[in-house]
Amino acid sequence: MKKIKHNVENEIEIKNSRFITLLINIDNPDISNILNDIKIKYPKATHYCYGYIYGDIKKSSDDGEPLGTASLPIMNVLEHENLNNILAVVVRYFGGIKLGAGGLIRAYTKSITEALKKCEYMNLEEGYKIGIEFNYNEEKKVDYILNNSKILEKQYNEKIIYTVLVNKDTLKKLKNYPKIIIEEVYIEKEDIN
Repeated sequence: MKKIKHNVENEIEIKNSRFITLLINIDNPDISNILNDIKIKYPKATHYCYGYIYGDIKKSSDDGEPLGTASLPIMNVLEHENLNNILAVVVRYFGGIKLGAGGLIRAYTKSITEALKKCEYMNLEEGYKIGIEFNYNEEKKVDYILNNSKILEKQYNEKIIYTVLVNKDTLKKLKNYPKIIIEEVYIEKEDIN
């Protein structure tokens, strides 16, 4: 599984219609604010079709295009490329020439495929977002165990509490510490491009 390193924007024109594809990294499945921002940035577009994959959550919308002519091609390309933590939005400005169902499927597929050519990728692996609590005298040991993990937050109270992204191997090494698994996530592994 992989994700894009940076957000990408690409535009193509097919029979006078403009297809603007936005590929966006997401860190949760609530995309409503992102879609609202896109509608403000591209006012008066005819359609704002999208598909996203976040973990095991997948959702898409044809936004007024005939059923399956936009959402299915978008999702098919994202799944075929084994992408995750991604939102793909295709903004369409209708150019006056109807493309028909087959033409729309080809147009949306091409729009996503062309945008993906601009991407650099990173591998993802299954992991966990956890909270771990430990004593002050254990901080160096915990930091050593977490040296390849991403620490999101540190709290210094009566005990130390870290919120951190860990892979399965690191989680096993923390077996002696009280921890709470906040959620299962996909974490960045290494660059692959």
